[in-house]
Amino acid sequence: MSSKRRLAVLTGGGDCPGLNAVIRAVVKTAINNDCEIYGIENGFNGLVTDKIKKMSLSDVSGILPRGGTILGTTNRDNPFKFMVGENDEGEIIYEDKRETVIANTKRHELDALIVIGGDGSLNIANKLSKECGVKVVGVPKTIDNDLPCTERTFGFDTAMAMATEALDRLHTTAESHHRVMALEVMGRYAGWIALHSGIAGGADCILIPEIPYRIEAVIRKIKQRQEQNKKFSIIVIAEGARPVGGELSVARIVKGSFEPVRLGGAGEKLVREIEELAGVESRCTVLGYLQRGGSPTPYDRVLSTRYGVAAVEACIRGDFNTMVALQSNRIVAIPIGKVASEPHLVPLDSDIISTARHLGLSFGD
Repeated sequence: MSSKRRLAVLTGGGDCPGLNAVIRAVVKTAINNDCEIYGIENGFNGLVTDKIKKMSLSDVSGILPRGGTILGTTNRDNPFKFMVGENDEGEIIYEDKRETVIANTKRHELDALIVIGGDGSLNIANKLSKECGVKVVGVPKTIDNDLPCTERTFGFDTAMAMATEALDRLHTTAESHHRVMALEVMGRYAGWIALHSGIAGGADCILIPEIPYRIEAVIRKIKQRQEQNKKFSIIVIAEGARPVGGELSVARIVKGSFEPVRLGGAGEKLVREIEELAGVESRCTVLGYLQRGGSPTPYDRVLSTRYGVAAVEACIRGDFNTMVALQSNRIVAIPIGKVASEPHLVPLDSDIISTARHLGLSFGD
């Protein structure tokens, strides 16, 4: 039996640029500090099905710029409510697999589990620590930047950069055809991607979940630009944006997922209303999963690496049941239970909202 400290790492939830950079940092830091490191395949599914393998430096060679995750991931498998099949009526059957998780961690003599994930994955990690005695350290991952207690999640910068590039390209076709072009971006119930890319991409309107919009205000902005001989307009709309008194646009419901409600359709709804009420030719582009794929930006590579190193350091010093977070440009460890608090939304009194308003951008309010 090895006397070395044994750590394991998994990636849970949706994929995100920078996951491989975190894995690389975790593996290299663990090995360089005389620890054994194990990779768990396909998120919490591998923790239940015992898909756990020892990792080496060669496993992470060259993966820093790669998108996705070499370990695989899933946003469906929860050990406390694990899908095992369907009954005769087609209903999903769930079982509590916590004892299996405990047995597998003991079989591999794991001293700690590093969970890279968003709110769903980190809440499961918190439950594993509280109810199963598994020692965990969380790493905050989401392009939406909506996790509390951290100033920035890795993946956000890459998603924002992709959205900004899309806006740059939409400008030329909007100007050529004198159209209103709307870009629908991800973000769930937070408007961080829409807000940052809208400012960086020179949008005229930014519609975010935190500020319900009035279609009359949006049209007023379009008309104002026309009066200034600006024959096109650019709108960024978050998938979670909704009109005053209106409902969220739901694309579909995914049973068994950490996040069953999948938003979508807000942009198409908006441009139909603009055409109907303003008589202006309007088009919507849905950026979708392009925001989550591809190579991470340099900023995300560095942030991911810092998080991965900090997670292993927390394990080495015994600072368990925590999440590494960025605060005042320093990586700190906070109680992982705090992730269960309210999501990190765009503050209405933030300087970035004020900046956009001073530039003349409309939020539809």
